Amino acid sequence: MAITDPMTTEPAPLTADVVEALFTRADGTFLFARWGRPIVPVVFGVTDETVAVLKGAIEALCVLTDHRMAETDPELGANLMVFFLREWDELTATPNLDRLVPDLGPLVARLKTADANQYRVFRFDDAGGIKACFSFIRIDEALAQVPAETLALNQMVQAMLLWSDRAFTDRSPLALLGDAAVLRPDIADLMRAAYDPVLPVMAQDPSHALRLSARLGRAQ
Repeated sequence: MAITDPMTTEPAPLTADVVEALFTRADGTFLFARWGRPIVPVVFGVTDETVAVLKGAIEALCVLTDHRMAETDPELGANLMVFFLREWDELTATPNLDRLVPDLGPLVARLKTADANQYRVFRFDDAGGIKACFSFIRIDEALAQVPAETLALNQMVQAMLLWSDRAFTDRSPLALLGDAAVLRPDIADLMRAAYDPVLPVMAQDPSHALRLSARLGRAQ
């Protein structure tokens, strides 16, 4: 799966203010986190062909960031769980899901009220790094028109880091290259920087954005 293309015009590097905004939540708090362990994905609710596309996307992003995947997680078995569904009520009908996602009933009610088509729940280790992500995608009329490769790449980008809840509301992390969707080069650069082993797996101080932006353009 193509992530970025050498023919793509390189945009201006993200400024520290823009980087900070990408990890600043709607309540004004800054919170950055990346995966602190190898990623073990499992996908529910789609064909084997689509499963392969999703796993290909996460594999490509792990290559991009020099992060690892594994066959199993010693604590959870699988730690990146992706659920595709037609209606949010399917979540409450899924056996034992309420053990993984507390307050599942009220969450489903909020998602239905908001007419949402996607939601992610993260879990963190003692160091604050991501240890699990549960990604829920409701295939509504809009998402049904999106090519599987585009949907997969977009979802996996948003599972690789704890982005702000407002990070991509105005602009997608992807860009079109001909008829294909690829990761924006500036976002790819930021993701590489985010996984620099010198940096902590979690940060709550906005000054972390300065450390990230200082690495942009040389995180190749």
